[in-house]
Amino acid sequence: MSVDKNMNVLIVDDYKTMLRIIGNLLKQLGFNNVDEATDGGMALEMFKNKNYGLVISDWNMEPMSGLDLLKKVRVLPANANVPFVMITAESKTENVIAAKQAGVNNYIVKPFNAETLKTKLTSVLGEF
Repeated sequence: MSVDKNMNVLIVDDYKTMLRIIGNLLKQLGFNNVDEATDGGMALEMFKNKNYGLVISDWNMEPMSGLDLLKKVRVLPANANVPFVMITAESKTENVIAAKQAGVNNYIVKPFNAETLKTKLTSVLGEF
């Protein structure tokens, strides 16, 4: 089964430069329908109006962290199985464990490049 590159993708990061970088990497990989949110609350509002096939979120955000966003997304029945990739500058073991327990599908440590993103997305979505 091939990956639907027309799926809705949501990237969440409070740093606009990072949103642009991730958005550009996704475009390079062929994803066309990419929405951006600058915090977890905004992301949750966007979930009310659209179904997403993938979420890529930063961990360190205020006032709602990426981990809190993940937990809130997983509680919503329609979004319980949406592939969720967490991006962070920290690779602490306890953070990875907390994210796994909350239902994250994969984890990317900054800095990363298009190849790393593609590898992580392939492990979550399948070959594309």
